[in-house]
Amino acid sequence: MDQRPSRRARGTAGAAPTAGARGDAPEGGDGAVGAGGPGGPGERLDRAVGAVLGSAAGDALGAPYEFGPAGALSARGEEMRGGGGWDPGEATDDTQMAVLVGESLLEPGGLELPDVFARFRHWAAWEPKDIGLQTEDVLSSGEPWDLAAALHFQVNARAAGNGSLMRAATSAVWFAPAGRGGTMDAARRIAALTHGDRAAWEGTAVLHELVRVALDGADPLAALPEVLNAVHPEHRARYARVLGPDWHPDLATEFNGAVWPCLGSAVWALRTTGGFAAAVRAAVDLGGDTDTVAAVTGALAGAVYGARTVPREWTDPLHVPLPGAGPGHGEHGGGRVPDRVLDAEALRALARRLAEAGAGAGAGAA
Repeated sequence: MDQRPSRRARGTAGAAPTAGARGDAPEGGDGAVGAGGPGGPGERLDRAVGAVLGSAAGDALGAPYEFGPAGALSARGEEMRGGGGWDPGEATDDTQMAVLVGESLLEPGGLELPDVFARFRHWAAWEPKDIGLQTEDVLSSGEPWDLAAALHFQVNARAAGNGSLMRAATSAVWFAPAGRGGTMDAARRIAALTHGDRAAWEGTAVLHELVRVALDGADPLAALPEVLNAVHPEHRARYARVLGPDWHPDLATEFNGAVWPCLGSAVWALRTTGGFAAAVRAAVDLGGDTDTVAAVTGALAGAVYGARTVPREWTDPLHVPLPGAGPGHGEHGGGRVPDRVLDAEALRALARRLAEAGAGAGAGAA
């Protein structure tokens, strides 16, 4: 969620592998090894599904531990058991908003920013269980889609929460075929719908590009120097620091609900572990904004290792309730619409459609 707690307050990794060590064995997941090279279309599709499914699984795994201390997951030893107001396997606003972005890309057949914003606003109006205060303020302001976030930032001078980063898995998959410039530009534009601070735009752009690199079968950690060169100069040094090989989340000067330590923590979790589940567990064990840090880690690790490495014990109970989102959803959808609930198979199907349609449409107009 965003840097500040939502209106519904809720109550160490192993030695680093070499940067290219990405062909680890599956971790009790859906059956095979993770990404180890470019491979064929089937492997790329598995990684694309891994990004979306992995982000949702990380979100649900971390949700019961949000705002808790470091090491709580290991100490409690319970995964997908629920708690803190969450049912077992229930994903939060992180995944809900990612689904809304993905469906908006698919239905118009490309990026239509007013449509994305309208879906966000309709969703927020039905009072989801969890929503970041900053996102809620922007979506409930009544201002038009192209001014709401900027006006919020103008008044509050703070908008660098991780709320645009948390929902980026679906758009990262869709825009990957657009190349570095295309995917990073799209990430910035989607982030700017709710976050007026360019720091949030740049962090989301970096995540988009790291997922693109991973989907191509390359090592996102090795790509970091080139990715940082594409970051806006005013924000490059800050991101270079938190994405550097010597950075540890303990060195963060802000709560990990801010965009740069959140992204840095996800990259740290990938760098210092050897597989999907280990990376996501390490992210949750950092404490703090556990659902979002794990969602971002899950998107990145899922793109690296593939959907088949996401543990089945995590995907079986996984579900994403969408309040007020169904047929006729959008800015002018009249009447109360019953909730939809997406399970893991629905998320897999969404990811496949995004990967296939995004590639087929040249990633859509950004």
